[in-house]
Amino acid sequence: MHHHHHHSVPTSNKAFLIGATINIAYVIIEAIFGFLSNSLSLLADAGHNFSDVLILLLAWGANILASVKPTPNHTYGYRRATILAALVSGITLVITMGLIAIEAIKRLNTVAQEPDSLTIIIVANVGIVINFITAALFVHDKDNDLNVKGAFLHMLADGLVSVAVVIGGIVIYFTHWQLIDPALSLLIIIVIAISSWGLVKDSFNLSVDAVPNNIDIESIRKYLLNLPDVNEIHDLHVWAMSTTEVALTAHLLRDSPNINDDLLHKAAKDLKEQFGVHHSTIQVENGHCQLHCQD
Repeated sequence: MHHHHHHSVPTSNKAFLIGATINIAYVIIEAIFGFLSNSLSLLADAGHNFSDVLILLLAWGANILASVKPTPNHTYGYRRATILAALVSGITLVITMGLIAIEAIKRLNTVAQEPDSLTIIIVANVGIVINFITAALFVHDKDNDLNVKGAFLHMLADGLVSVAVVIGGIVIYFTHWQLIDPALSLLIIIVIAISSWGLVKDSFNLSVDAVPNNIDIESIRKYLLNLPDVNEIHDLHVWAMSTTEVALTAHLLRDSPNINDDLLHKAAKDLKEQFGVHHSTIQVENGHCQLHCQD
C-alpha cells in the first residue's frame, strides 16, 4: 500500500533571487578590482563567489523543478533535481578551487607586483556584508534542505573568508610582504574544502540512493517489526527522493491473513511523524520469507 504526502518546497524562490542577484553583482566587482589590484586572494574569493552564484542558481532551478507536478512519465515529478543540483555544485566548487590553488602555488615561486592593499581591504569589507546578508536569507530552512544548507554554509564561509582577506590586506599595507597574498589564497582554499566536504559527500550519497543522514533505518526496522502480528521484514529500502523528501518500501510478513488498512495508515503516519519518511509503500505478505525474497 502506498501513502503519498505532498511536501511543499520550504525555501521561497525570492530568497534565491535576492541571493543570486547581489552575489552576481559582487563577483563582477571583486573580479575587476582583483585584476586591477593584482590580488590573487581577491581573485580566489571572486572565483569561489562565482561558484556560489552557480550553487544558488542551480538550487533555485532545482527548487522550481521540485514543485512541478508529477506526470505519467515522471511519476515523482522532478524532485531529484535538487540532489543533482547539490552534487553539481560540489563538483564545480572542487574544480574552481583546484584551478586557484595551481595559480597560488605558481605565485609562491615567483616575484609578483605588490597587490594594492587598500583596494583589497575595501572590496573584501563589502564582501563581508554581502555574504552575511545572503547567508541570513537561508538560516530558516538550512536544516530542512541539503541545497539550502549548502547555500548557507557557502555564504557563511565566504563571509569568514572575506574577513581573512581584509586581514591579509592590512598585513600587506603595513609589512609589504607580498607572499601573504598567495599564501592567504591557499588558506582560503583549505577552509573552503573543509567546509564543503560534507556537502559533496552527502549529495553524492543521496544521488546513489544511500539512506539520508537524518534517517535511523534500524529504528524504523524495529518499529515495523513491533507492529501487530508482524514476524519478519524484508526488502526494507529507504532513499531520498529529493533533498527534502524521503521514501521507503518494505515487505512485512504477518501471521494474520487479513490486510489491516488501519494498521497501514497508522504505520504511514508514524513513519512520517516519528522518522521523517514522507512516502511509504508497504507490502503485506503471509507466511515466512523464502528464497524468492530479495534485499
